[in-house]
Amino acid sequence: MKKIITTLVCLVFSTVAFSQKMITRSGEIKFEATFPGALDEIAGTNSTVSCIFDKATGEIATVALIKSFKFKSPLMEEHFNENYMESDKFPKSSFKGKVLGYDASKAGSYEVEGDMTIHGVTKKVKTKMTLSNVGGKLVVSGNFSVKLQDYDIKIPSMVKNKLSDTVKIAVKLELENK
Repeated sequence: MKKIITTLVCLVFSTVAFSQKMITRSGEIKFEATFPGALDEIAGTNSTVSCIFDKATGEIATVALIKSFKFKSPLMEEHFNENYMESDKFPKSSFKGKVLGYDASKAGSYEVEGDMTIHGVTKKVKTKMTLSNVGGKLVVSGNFSVKLQDYDIKIPSMVKNKLSDTVKIAVKLELENK
């Protein structure tokens, strides 16, 4: 009898702890890096971003494979991977941090801070994200900008009038219980 009770208690606690984690493998990151006034839109979308979020601690981690960004033009995608992001050398970008003051009972805007790694360079970042409950999912969304020079991404002189040195990024993650 003691073994059964112990097993049930362990099962209940592991289920509660287990259910604190939320995950997605189909999150979306969009970026736009068009130089103001340029004719060609420089934008990409990655719809295979992985994310795990711990509701108990507010810890969040994301990973995006660089080669999963899709563009309107195959040539633009090739230049992105080979010339700018060097995706064979730096195959992924990531973020590991925390949603500050997260309260599962309150949807709204939260500050998120942590370490973002792009192109092999890690920087501390802090931005705001909106967290909301939609249809049993936790949706994390927000917009922020990064400077290419901060992540050692070089802009060749021949495209300086097409490619902005500041990239606008939009994130949308629909997380489900693990």
